[in-house]
Amino acid sequence: MCGIVGSIGENPIAPILVESIARLEYRGYDSCGLATINSHGIEIRKAVGAVEDVAAAGDFASAHGDIGIAHTRWATHGGVSLVNAHPHLSCDGEFAVVHNGIISNHQALRAELRERGHRFASETDTEILAHLLEETHHGGASVEQAFVEALKRLEGTFAIAMISARDAKKIYCARQQSPLILGLSPQTSYIASDVNAFLPYTRRAVLLEDGEYAVVARDGYCVRAIEDGMTRPKRITEIDWHIDSIGKAGHRHYMEKEICEQPETVRHALAVNHEEIAAIAHAMSRSRPNVLVGVGTTYYVALYGQYLLGALAGEFAPAISSDETEALAPADPGGLMLAISQSGETFDTLQALRRARAAGARTAAIVNVPGSSMTREADLVVQQDSGPEICVISTKAAAAQLVLLTRLAVEVARAKQRVRNGKYQKIIDDLCALPHVIQSALGSIRPAIRDLAWRYHQKPNWFFLARGLFTPMAYEAALKMKEVTYLHAEGMPAGFLKHGTLSLVDEETPCVFLIPPEEDKTLFDLTMSSLEEVRARKGKVIALAFDRVPGGADTEIILPPASPVTAPLLHLVAAQLLAYETALLLGRNIDRPRSLAKSVTVS
Repeated sequence: MCGIVGSIGENPIAPILVESIARLEYRGYDSCGLATINSHGIEIRKAVGAVEDVAAAGDFASAHGDIGIAHTRWATHGGVSLVNAHPHLSCDGEFAVVHNGIISNHQALRAELRERGHRFASETDTEILAHLLEETHHGGASVEQAFVEALKRLEGTFAIAMISARDAKKIYCARQQSPLILGLSPQTSYIASDVNAFLPYTRRAVLLEDGEYAVVARDGYCVRAIEDGMTRPKRITEIDWHIDSIGKAGHRHYMEKEICEQPETVRHALAVNHEEIAAIAHAMSRSRPNVLVGVGTTYYVALYGQYLLGALAGEFAPAISSDETEALAPADPGGLMLAISQSGETFDTLQALRRARAAGARTAAIVNVPGSSMTREADLVVQQDSGPEICVISTKAAAAQLVLLTRLAVEVARAKQRVRNGKYQKIIDDLCALPHVIQSALGSIRPAIRDLAWRYHQKPNWFFLARGLFTPMAYEAALKMKEVTYLHAEGMPAGFLKHGTLSLVDEETPCVFLIPPEEDKTLFDLTMSSLEEVRARKGKVIALAFDRVPGGADTEIILPPASPVTAPLLHLVAAQLLAYETALLLGRNIDRPRSLAKSVTVS
């Protein structure tokens, strides 16, 4: 879960490298560093800490050279320390490497290289590659030959970039189950883990596939297969994201900006081509079994989809966490797996998709990042068009996915002739009104949310409770709270209270209830029954509701009117704001929470 970049051009490259890894910092921010080649050889500058802080203190941008690589790290092998920060050098100082992924046979390779006299400075799996390159090159191989031979000895996953003082006008890079993209502009070339790194400089990209490596020069590139060295022709992809979308636009944090962007994000989700959604609906109506997979936030999104497909279309499509699919997802050639991922590179979800394809099942994906692995590997793809989501905490991407799953459930119901035209139109009308309703909520509830956060931000334990379709939003609300505030928060079906959790409820426990609109009478009454159980134990009752709660609550956040189908998204917005405002009061690192990275590309 690291970010790597590289660039070669006519001008000093270090300032571009610093700016690029800053834009990838959501992929990892334990430490960072860069390596350039100049008249003195390879120059490395690296440090522990956030890019903005350590790059200024270490004057990273003044490193000389018109070619270089850089890295921002989220620790997997080896602790957070200066010696473990990337880039890593060979013993002779002639090769520098950066890496995202896990080299699973690194211990055996390290032992072998140590026997041959190599000295290791770090605990990382990455450093063995620098020494393999040196060993192979000293044996008579060219730099490119050494690079390929070293790659062939690696087991595991990797995106790698390498520069060598022995071939000072080229960057070598390779991909195996970790994302890597080339960026092209006149007289300057780029490599990066994702397009955000080079978006200010070019939107022209070349997407590397697994098992490919590239040799990148100032004015061109060549892509070859690692296995046999054969040249791979590549298509240039135009990335339809604008540079303005990766700034904060006057907000204090990316999380705040991305919460506030949700009306526009929902509009984009509503504008997604009907044919893309209908194609998946058509496939689902003819496939058995159908499963939805995601992990973390996207698992809760998938669970929401499970509820909607069952309620609207009578379609049982279980939501399965993608790290459990090997055991739980049926490998049936007659089935369909729908994967949900913001990045399109989430390791467990991508592996689940590949297992399904290998078993002969059809595959589909809802993905945000253009050109990502899932967009290329799934049979059917919905590109959600949410724009860059920079904050580690997912907000707007999840909202778009919920809207798209609602549209999908309606289309499956139509394909199975389960929805009358009037009911279908009512749901679509409610969805079309949603951007305005969310915008109204963002304006009307913010003061009450701030007051709620002020009253309860010191409480260490929170419960988020709901029923039915609203339950996935309770799970997601709790996840937002613990991700960004570091407080303990638990989401659950409200009916679970009496089966054990009530023993934890006392007068110090905030219990946030996601109250459905009263027109959904069954869910409303069941939720109110659970609320009364908490009130009877003197727990702090917080209601996210669409009208005043019968009997009152300790705190009520009144949301704008919404239908039972769209109401859960209003709860989601309120919960996101509550997590944000609470984290603000606690002084947390909101865009970069401790120990978390946005794009989880390793197992």
